[in-house]
Amino acid sequence: MDVLINVFVALHIIGIASLLGGFLTQMKAMGAGTARFTPPMLHGALTMLVTGIALVGLNQADDQTVNNVKIGIKLALLVVILALVYVKRDDETVDKGAFAAVGGLTAANIFIATVWT
Repeated sequence: MDVLINVFVALHIIGIASLLGGFLTQMKAMGAGTARFTPPMLHGALTMLVTGIALVGLNQADDQTVNNVKIGIKLALLVVILALVYVKRDDETVDKGAFAAVGGLTAANIFIATVWT
């Protein structure tokens, strides 16, 4: 079970790297007002959602404790991220506020995952 959990953790990290990497590569464009949500950002957020749900289930099946409040907050942030990226995915440009919100919520999600014990 530990190997399976570690595989899903790795996939979860790949998802967050795709989302955050897409944001970071568009920061210069955000300053110019031409930033847009790229397909890897959407796919990264979806990967995070699927692997996160799988990780909760696998950890509970393995009788490990799961902090449901922490997971609920992380899920809420991810749903907002997904909503923003999904709705604006076909727009040629995204306003700075929405784009910055995705970056900030992604960073908050990372900090909640790593700092909250």
